[in-house]
Amino acid sequence: MSEALVRPLRLLSARTYLWTAVAVLLLALPFYLDRFWLQAGLFAMAAAIGAIGINLLTGATGQLSMGHAFFLAVGAYGYCVFAADGGDGLAGLGLPTWLAAVLAVLVTGVAGGLFSPISGRLSGAYLGIATLALVFIGQHVMFNAHDLTGGANGRDVPPLSLFGLTFDDSELLVAAVPFGSAEKLWYAGLVLLAAGALFARGVLRGRPGRAMNAIRDHRIAAGVLGVPVARHRAAVFVLSSMYAALAGVLLALVFQRTVPDYFGITLSLEYLAMIVIGGLGSVSGAVAGAVFVSVLPQLLTRWSDALPLVSAPGTGGIAPGEASRYLYGAAVVLVVLFLPGGLVGTAVRRRTGNDTGTHTEER
Repeated sequence: MSEALVRPLRLLSARTYLWTAVAVLLLALPFYLDRFWLQAGLFAMAAAIGAIGINLLTGATGQLSMGHAFFLAVGAYGYCVFAADGGDGLAGLGLPTWLAAVLAVLVTGVAGGLFSPISGRLSGAYLGIATLALVFIGQHVMFNAHDLTGGANGRDVPPLSLFGLTFDDSELLVAAVPFGSAEKLWYAGLVLLAAGALFARGVLRGRPGRAMNAIRDHRIAAGVLGVPVARHRAAVFVLSSMYAALAGVLLALVFQRTVPDYFGITLSLEYLAMIVIGGLGSVSGAVAGAVFVSVLPQLLTRWSDALPLVSAPGTGGIAPGEASRYLYGAAVVLVVLFLPGGLVGTAVRRRTGNDTGTHTEER
């Protein structure tokens, strides 16, 4: 067999081994990590799901959205309303929690669909300003609709139950290791992230993805070639909102309580930072950027007493959350200036260039 055929097979085999090792490692982590690291990983998984959604909209289609936090809030509070039994004086339908999660994602998709005629016709800064209004409207509703949201104090999140397993802090022994809510939700988060990433990857590699990229690169030319621009923009906006809802449901399950302050404009900006740092239009870039932005403040909080200029919250100095915003803000500037393709895009280009150069020399 010629070297031209053997080399791709070797690369494919190495990639398969690598992904298998990563999968085994992720499945084994709950048996060895404490609750802090598991929660950090769960926050990263939820952020990655939401980042994939906004990357489909902003990175692949070129539609700037500042309202991602609104759709996360709709998903999180929608799950609470559908799943709660209403016994605490707040609205609740008492549905099975798995059904509540599905309905929360669907309702958020409907909310995105109601906004989609606007998203199908606006672009750039105009769409960004329009979606920014959603965040302010959502904040007003969350603080004042006490029966639905619990007001400023928020509301408790019913634990997820699936196949007779309740994802709460009741201990479940697995191989002599006590599994609480974090350990149980870890596997649910892995499944949701893998499913969301594979679906988005299929969309980007298929005909819809080519149409989305054409709209991003040249909207008028895409329309001349027969691409229904407004319809694709609207559809991607709905899909992005559903990804945000799924992330919101997972975040609510991890936090075990939803509060309006979390779903503000800062959260939307963080998601934009994720996709810029990781790489626009890339599923793996969205995941990498989400891990960086979501885990960084938790690491700074964990080791605030050992880091210079960073102090524990409430003790003066720069708080970990504030320091993390400075750091990933600086990361955004550095990426825009020196790594326009993001972390993943730059790594892929270097690997492709090295492979091409090696292959040329061998020939």
